[in-house]
Amino acid sequence: MSELSVEKEDLKWKNLYRIGGMAAILAAVLLLIEIIVFTIWPQPTTAIGHFTLLESNKLIGLIDFYLLEFIAYILFIPMFFAIYVALKRFNESYMALAIILAIVGITIFLATNNPFSMLSLSNQYMTATTEAQKSMLLAAGQAMLVNTNQRAVGGFNTGFLLISIAGLLYSVVMLHSDIFSKKIAYAGIFAFAISLVDYFRVIFLPSEVILILVIAVLSGILLLIWLILVGRRLMQLGSLISKE
Repeated sequence: MSELSVEKEDLKWKNLYRIGGMAAILAAVLLLIEIIVFTIWPQPTTAIGHFTLLESNKLIGLIDFYLLEFIAYILFIPMFFAIYVALKRFNESYMALAIILAIVGITIFLATNNPFSMLSLSNQYMTATTEAQKSMLLAAGQAMLVNTNQRAVGGFNTGFLLISIAGLLYSVVMLHSDIFSKKIAYAGIFAFAISLVDYFRVIFLPSEVILILVIAVLSGILLLIWLILVGRRLMQLGSLISKE
């Protein structure tokens, strides 16, 4: 791979490369922290479980309802745009499709996985004075859980499906470029391909617990590696362009 393969017009994108690189690395850190929290404080499976956790420890309760993942998905926006700019001349049609899928996927995820909405329901539940009010709030909380259930085809999995397809397209184009290394491309291909397998596992084998764990671990590790490698490379691009 050449040290840098850029055109003069890339000079105006140097700050985007830096921002996108920092965003990718920060997203990886947040997702790693989320995994650690999930391990120590397993996610409740019911609305009342989330309400109780939020009442006793708001920070852990919010993280258990994907607060850090919510922030990470916001950070994905500058990261995906930076990769798009770096790779668009290698395959403009794939990159156009990839950025559209990524933004739509992020939008769906953010719209259907808001931890602060669950916190609001929890606060209302704790101050409710009648059983009828509590029942309505529990029903609303349970409805939110449907979208965040990784074992169901809700907002969580729909958003991640689109992002996985986008990530796979990015990684395939990376493989045929001289901007990103082969190891970055292959890490992305395997990470997002496993994510796609997980989506169809949700549809056809929703209760296979061991399979869920294996896929989650493999996909999670590879995604973290890909984010860190991509982040580092984007920051290098920003620095190298500045020296041109």
